[in-house]
Formats: sequence, C-alpha cells, structure tokens
Amino acid sequence: MIAGLILAAGESSRMGTDKALLIYRGRTFLEGIIAALNESGISRIVVVLGHHAEDIRRTVNLRGAEVVVNQNYSQGQTSSLQAGLQALISPELEAILLCLVDHPAASAQTIRELIAGFRKSPSTVVIPTYRNQRGHPVLIARALFDELLQLGTEAGANSVIRRHRPQTSLIEVEDPGVLVDVDDPEAYQKLEQ
Repeated sequence: MIAGLILAAGESSRMGTDKALLIYRGRTFLEGIIAALNESGISRIVVVLGHHAEDIRRTVNLRGAEVVVNQNYSQGQTSSLQAGLQALISPELEAILLCLVDHPAASAQTIRELIAGFRKSPSTVVIPTYRNQRGHPVLIARALFDELLQLGTEAGANSVIRRHRPQTSLIEVEDPGVLVDVDDPEAYQKLEQ
C-alpha cells in the first residue's frame, strides 16, 4: 500500500494566513490535495495539522483523510513528518507520497505516474520533474522510514533524500503544477492568474 501524507501544520507566517485555507480551483489547498490523492487511487491519507488545527478542521472538508494534530508543530516540518509517519506505519505500508500544503497544484495523473514509476523500479525515492526541475509531491519508500523518524528537528527530509540520490528516480511529467510553491502572497497572486 502507498499512503498519502499531507503536511499542513505550519504557521504560514510569510503568507499571513493559513495556506491550508487558501482557495485554488474552487476549493481549499488542502481539499484539492486530498482530492488529487483520492482520484489517483490512494486509499489511505493522513493530514498533519498543528497551528490553528481546530479552525482548519471546522473549515475544510477532510472526508476521506485521517487527521493527526502535531502539538509540537513549532519545532518545524520534520516534527510533522514524523507525527504523520508514525500514524501511518503498518506492515502493508510500502511507501508514502509526501505532499506539502503549499504545493497545491500537482494533478492526480502525476501522482499515478509517480506510483507507476515506483512499481517499475526499486527506487527508494521518486521525484517528479517538469522541464528538468524537481518538484512535489515526493514518493518515499519504506526503506527510508527509520532514517526519517530518527532525524533531529533541525534536519529536513531532504537530508535523507540526498543521501539516497543513487536510488532516486526522476520522473519527467507534463505537469507544471509540480513546481508550484505558494509561500507568500506574491506567489499566491501568480497562482490565481
């Protein structure tokens, strides 16, 4: 089984409002990511909330996803990744599709291509690229879970991914959405255009 793990616990300080609640194509960022994962055939999805968790729960349709609240979200993204991963780990879990709430535009088709790429090769990491630029979401195989769970809060998942570059597959997709990263109001305005 491949599960979806969506990280949406941060304070969105550069944006000034919760990114999970921003609207893209008629729904919140969080609803759009959940929908893309569902549409791609992912049956188990965990959303990690933290800052304003109750407001987001009240506002966003989280049907089809399990919610984990990371009380330590102020320690950074790694703490949220670890909280979500611990909730997901089970004998049948082969890999996670790691989705960040500020990357709302990857399509279900792209997610299906990442899964197909993982099924075809023994890669520990599968990353989408568009015009040779790496994007999101990133598929991470079970072989790396222990390393991710042992990271200190100051280190990011990228430090683990970089160590396994030789076992990483890059899948070129026809989806500019994999490069969309909405960190601030200016990036959001560009997305809306």
